Amino acid sequence: MISPVANFISRAVVQGIPLLCGSTGEIITEKSGNLNLGIPGIMYVGAVSGVAGAFFHEKLAAGPLNPFLAVVIPLVCSLLGSLAMSLIYAFLTVTLRANQNVTGLALTTFGIGLGNFYGGSLAILYGEGGALSLKATSDVFRTALPFAKNLGSVGLVLFSYGWLAYASIVIAVIATFVIKRTRIGLNLRAVGESPATADAAGINVTRYKYGATCIGGMIAGLGGLYFIMDYTSGIWSNGGFGDRGWLAIALVIFAIWNPDIGILGSILFGGLYIIDIFIPNLTRSQQELFKMLPYIVTVIVLIFTSIRRKRETMPPQALGLSYFREER
Repeated sequence: MISPVANFISRAVVQGIPLLCGSTGEIITEKSGNLNLGIPGIMYVGAVSGVAGAFFHEKLAAGPLNPFLAVVIPLVCSLLGSLAMSLIYAFLTVTLRANQNVTGLALTTFGIGLGNFYGGSLAILYGEGGALSLKATSDVFRTALPFAKNLGSVGLVLFSYGWLAYASIVIAVIATFVIKRTRIGLNLRAVGESPATADAAGINVTRYKYGATCIGGMIAGLGGLYFIMDYTSGIWSNGGFGDRGWLAIALVIFAIWNPDIGILGSILFGGLYIIDIFIPNLTRSQQELFKMLPYIVTVIVLIFTSIRRKRETMPPQALGLSYFREER
């Protein structure tokens, strides 16, 4: 028998995985000193790119889908779409030294508009009721471990998710190890703290900023792909992503720039985001108030870390600042 608590935790995990991908990608980016507020737009483009790849694969496939291609094609399309958006941001902020805040917000607006245009066009042309369904591809993404159903609540909480959920957790763990335990991570943190000092030490600042921004953007794009292929069961509808991109950025602060803390934080945020569903007899206004809880928790954490002023809980010192090598 499935307990209500197990059901809630399972729903929280599914809700939190897109936030985990977005926050992990943004943490990697911010460790290089780049504040990418375009993450919501990148996640949106990652989602619609995967949708486009899955749609044309389903349309052209003869008979049942090849499971390998059903995974690889949307995955590659999502990564390429996210990479293109990340390269735009990196070129503008690193090469042209444009203001990072303005560039990120413009990228979010552009990404959401681009996603709504292409996703909405496919939904209008080939969907029903303004929504596009990719159930066959979604079924492959959502395939859970076969023994999960036999383990009751334990199976539901630990083994009932698609492969991309587990991959997202593994990526966060690997990112933590690389950032904290490797030479690449040490150089990346040096670039984020003081690019002039890192440059003087022989570290290629531009390469690290480009690399962190692009890798972080692609990881964030996987959050958009997961949301469509797993959370919504392959159904695309304009505006369905909601404010999850901004929640992912808020999660970065909650996780104090540590991807491993982001794993637990994503489950907490996912639970707070849907807790109103499990509380009966709430009005619409009360439901919206409950959806504010992740942001309230983030503000509390931000105040607490600011008061403590410990180096390990603070953002990189050069975060959001363009690096002018001529001024070194």
